[in-house]
Amino acid sequence: MNNLSAVYQKKNKATFAVISFKDIILPSCFVLFTVGLVMFSNSNLIAAKAGLKLWANNVVPSLFPFFVATHLLSSTDIISCISKSCNKIMRPLFNVPGESAYAFILGLISGYPVGAKIVTNLRNAGLCSKDEGERMLCFTNNSGPLFIIGTVGISMFANSTIGLLLFITHILSAITVGFIFGLFSKRKNVSNTLSYSSYSSQKTLTCNFKNLGTILTEAIVESSKTLIMIGGFVVIFSVIISILNTSKILEAFSVFLSFIFKLFNIDLSLVKPLVSGIIELTNGISLVTATATKNISTTIILCAFLLGFGGISVLLQVLSIISKSNLSIKKYIYGKLLQGIIASTYTYILITAFPILNFNL
Repeated sequence: MNNLSAVYQKKNKATFAVISFKDIILPSCFVLFTVGLVMFSNSNLIAAKAGLKLWANNVVPSLFPFFVATHLLSSTDIISCISKSCNKIMRPLFNVPGESAYAFILGLISGYPVGAKIVTNLRNAGLCSKDEGERMLCFTNNSGPLFIIGTVGISMFANSTIGLLLFITHILSAITVGFIFGLFSKRKNVSNTLSYSSYSSQKTLTCNFKNLGTILTEAIVESSKTLIMIGGFVVIFSVIISILNTSKILEAFSVFLSFIFKLFNIDLSLVKPLVSGIIELTNGISLVTATATKNISTTIILCAFLLGFGGISVLLQVLSIISKSNLSIKKYIYGKLLQGIIASTYTYILITAFPILNFNL
């Protein structure tokens, strides 16, 4: 009995230690962040201005119209039409309802985090189960063509072909992730989801000429709230990267990846930009493409991974959006990590198979 009591006490102490450790992680991070803001105020101010400029010049013009458009479309029966026409495709391939095609198409056209916003709306409307919604998040929330082809391909790489290559592998990897998750899910239709017609009857407003002004105002207000949230993430993570970089913590994180880079004979100058990209997508890809290296194919493959993964900043944006539902973020994390790996693999295969895609100097 004494031995059992001793073991029980040890387990309780271990559990208490784990709980205590979890309780101090976030407060400690917040304290360090505040200290970093004070210590590196000059560089942080520059980073915050750069993040705000990035948000105003790139994020707002590209995302705001799509946010308004998706809100307006949700006030019509377009989701019902897409569901009926795509259910025969989406259910066998991904084991999700036809409404997921709407989330996939709009999410792919407009970019992060539109897909997550639409999936959350579908889940709150009862148009998908919890499991379906979590799997839909994994392959419907993607980077858009305007960013991949325009910003990454044309602006950063100065080559539209590279942008097109990255966009193609991005789409293929998203589809692959959706197929894999659907393959291992329970193959049965969930009966507790509402039909779109029953959901439409519960909506307070259906778009018509009389209430068009009201719905448009609501769409603009809700879209503005989401954009402000995204802008906050962009600015904060620009400052976080600045603090990590100035304090040399980013270099310490890079040491772990340097062993992997040496194993695959990859230029070590790309380690730090990759770590930055894992934290925040846009800044990281900008640093990767700006790195002077003769092996451009390697930078393209790394960019494919970052675009598929999306970065911690986008992950937290998604977490903020789905907090308004009962969806969990766990499958999304696994799904985006898997998409990054698959996207980089597809990119490597295409570059190897087609010499015209080899851009090495």
